[in-house]
Amino acid sequence: QHVTGVVVGMFVYMFLFKITEEYSRIVVIAFWGLSIVCIYTERLLMKKVIRHRAQKSKNQEYLLVVSKYEDVIAFIDKYEKNNYSNTVIKGLAIVDGNMAGQEIEKIPVVTDKDNLLEFVRINVVDEVMMNLNTEWGNEIVNQLVNMGVTVHVNLNKIETNYPNCMVEKLGGFNVLTTCINVATDRQLFLKRLMDLLGGIVGMIICAIAFLFVAPVIMIQSPGPILFKQERVGKNGRKFKIYKFRSMYMDAEERKKELMAQNKMQGNMFKMDNDPRIIGSEKGPGKGIGNIIRSLSIDELPQFYNILRGDMSLVGTRPPTVDEVAAYDLHHKVRLSMKPGLTGMWQVSGRSEITDFEEIVRLDAYYIENWSLKLDLKIILKTFKVVFAKEGAE
Repeated sequence: QHVTGVVVGMFVYMFLFKITEEYSRIVVIAFWGLSIVCIYTERLLMKKVIRHRAQKSKNQEYLLVVSKYEDVIAFIDKYEKNNYSNTVIKGLAIVDGNMAGQEIEKIPVVTDKDNLLEFVRINVVDEVMMNLNTEWGNEIVNQLVNMGVTVHVNLNKIETNYPNCMVEKLGGFNVLTTCINVATDRQLFLKRLMDLLGGIVGMIICAIAFLFVAPVIMIQSPGPILFKQERVGKNGRKFKIYKFRSMYMDAEERKKELMAQNKMQGNMFKMDNDPRIIGSEKGPGKGIGNIIRSLSIDELPQFYNILRGDMSLVGTRPPTVDEVAAYDLHHKVRLSMKPGLTGMWQVSGRSEITDFEEIVRLDAYYIENWSLKLDLKIILKTFKVVFAKEGAE
């Protein structure tokens, strides 16, 4: 249609300006035919290239399809035929039977209706496609959104009111997408750009700090300078977090003995005068461990995590694996954005907050109201908190 429109426009132009004799009609017609063949071939090849890149991408988005068995095969066929994004069907939730462990069109059935929310809680799920129309489906959408999961609703199946709704095209289907907050491509680009610039500056500061901090750590507690630990990031993805080691080498083993002194209510551990901190025997607030923690110097190696894309400058606190394992359903909302070097909790008096539910409330508020302006406010307030030692641990 496009090529034909161009050729017709060319003939009209030639006719109006009476220059038809200066051009060969055979050449123009040949151009029309060859252009259709070449452009159509190019588009077919490009579709294959795009689909191949999406399927091989390391950053594939995990799509969980919730559907009845009778509808799922037709859905998979149409989706895979029309999908050119990196959102790939990784699992199926069949709601009208217990088929977990089986495969449909080479895609595993990972859960049933009763275990759907629990599966999403403990596994990596970026997006959920609701391919059904039931009262239960409406209820589950709201619960998933409250957990921070992006939900698509097949408009051919259901129509209702959800927060932050957008009509999109996904895999050849018109879907109603709802999520806890909406960010444009421009906003996401600027946030990542801010992370990259901040990460570069932060790594320079980290390198300078290393020259002074590393020898003291080695003298007071022989062992690795950097502490690394598996943490949980966006939507349940695990990554290695890096810090300057501020605790003795046996800190993780001793944590079990100190759980009785945990002053946090919920899925976090924090205690006053932690004896695992390097140099804590010298008294409260003394020793290299307490010093680098009070000035947040121990956090500087996390700028490497930011450059890698595991973390962001501003986000939620990255939880440990055992903390996430004990989450309730509404706690998973904390994982709907990348964890951050700083965030609402850090600038809201982190030493005074002893209730994990309050931290969840702050994180949920940040996610629901996220904007670049809010990120800048948190970054500026972080400097104030660090240098004034307000709310430091």
